[in-house]
Amino acid sequence: MRTADLIQKKRDGGELNSDEIKFLIEGYTKGEVPDYQISAFLMAVFFAGMTDRELSTLTDFMINSGERVDLSSVPGVKVDKHSTGGVGDKTSLIVAPLAAAAGVVVPMISGRALGHTGGTLDKLESIPGFRTDLTIDEFRQQLADLGLCFIGQTAQVAPADGKLYSLRDVTGTVESIPLIASSIMSKKLAVGLDALVLDVKVGSGAFMKRQVDARRLAQAMVGIGRRMDKRVQALITDMSQPLGYAVGNALEVMEASQTLQTSGPEDLTRLSLELAARMIFLARIAPTLEEAREEARRRLLDGSAYRKFKQVVQAQGGNPQSLERFELLPNATGMREISTPRSGYVSGIDAEGIGRASSWIGAGRDRKEDAIDPAVGIILEVKVGERVDAGSVLARIYYTREERLEEAAEILEGAFFISAQRPEDRELILEVVG
Repeated sequence: MRTADLIQKKRDGGELNSDEIKFLIEGYTKGEVPDYQISAFLMAVFFAGMTDRELSTLTDFMINSGERVDLSSVPGVKVDKHSTGGVGDKTSLIVAPLAAAAGVVVPMISGRALGHTGGTLDKLESIPGFRTDLTIDEFRQQLADLGLCFIGQTAQVAPADGKLYSLRDVTGTVESIPLIASSIMSKKLAVGLDALVLDVKVGSGAFMKRQVDARRLAQAMVGIGRRMDKRVQALITDMSQPLGYAVGNALEVMEASQTLQTSGPEDLTRLSLELAARMIFLARIAPTLEEAREEARRRLLDGSAYRKFKQVVQAQGGNPQSLERFELLPNATGMREISTPRSGYVSGIDAEGIGRASSWIGAGRDRKEDAIDPAVGIILEVKVGERVDAGSVLARIYYTREERLEEAAEILEGAFFISAQRPEDRELILEVVG
């Protein structure tokens, strides 16, 4: 079997069989197939796509390139939640405790910020002392004790995905739906999950800019999960403006804590409750989705989800007092207000622009090895549809260094659109797949 022949076959629209995909993935993981040939293969997939059978086979071999995390010793139904990434998307910090408080076992394997989108691990690590580098044994033990644990992907879990992801990042193939779907699902299904809830973002602040592409991605991931006998549902949700008001790591922890204490933004609360309800329903703790929604609301209102989050923070080395005394979290040293020169309605907020401005002052990273500043970020003062007067504050930048402040302020100013007419309301949850 020759790698060049398989590249040509995929380039010309052919379907690779199981042995051929195994040859490529195992060969690349072992270093026997070079980067330049896998780069060509990735580009062939980018243009030719993959069949459902190819996609499931690719995902399976990526999972088998490393260790499967066996959670069979942990009692209960294991359900995870994954978001494809957005601006101000701190739902994992809210959804996971809500579901865990209802009795779902939540093995939350999370990622880091890259580009204009945030990362759950970075947000959690802005809590003083919080550890995400737990061993698999520590992960299992905490799941057994508390029903919830947050860790990052280890080098042993789906290592083929780590290698392919790095290559996709520099070969212009990041946006390929089969490659995105197999990447996400190989990491998730390498852990002993029973079910998975997906939040597929669409809009200016998401990787998927068009709803038709978000739908295709959701269908691909749900299909992979079902062919592997997992219960999977996907929500397609709006990311044309940031979720909530806070963008930035410690700032988002503050907003998540407020939400768990029932005083968070309406859009963030509503989406978090719906995602948690789907997890509770897939875990079969509630027999109907409506009863699952009631259970999620109950766990929010009775404070048990907030108490669960504090327990997890303490168990992973963090200071739970920082969830109430925000001065214990990293705080910025400077603040700049961005105002509007004219009155009207906020007709649009470019979520990607907000994310880029936040990243520009240190809240995100352009490369995986970049350091982030947990204290900095942006707080929005308005949302789409609100009326503003000339001179009204649209947002505040919280910074610790002034080197890139002017550029960030310029990006932020350009992210708000003011018009004479109030825009039509846009749904937050656009579709359900699965």
